[in-house]
Amino acid sequence: MAKKLYVGGIAYATNDDGLRDFFAQAGTVESAKIIMDKMTGRSKGFGFVEMASDAEAQTAMDSLNGKELDGRALRISEARPMEERPARTGGFRGGQRSNW
Repeated sequence: MAKKLYVGGIAYATNDDGLRDFFAQAGTVESAKIIMDKMTGRSKGFGFVEMASDAEAQTAMDSLNGKELDGRALRISEARPMEERPARTGGFRGGQRSNW
């Protein structure tokens, strides 16, 4: 079963393929994705790597955490599930005027 890892401290110059290649030294990489800012198209400096097994994920955390990739030391940990966010409020109200 695949295990997802959080990777922080990623250099802006690093791409998905570079991240995949870096983690391949610890085992089989199922996927590697750097999170991009929607407005600027630039890396947010973190991403996720999915390793093929729990053992390979543990090997990656043990051997690669703190190692440099493209001049930046990576922080690697087990990814947590996404937390549910509260609904956004405020902003545009469909052109209605308030009664002040």
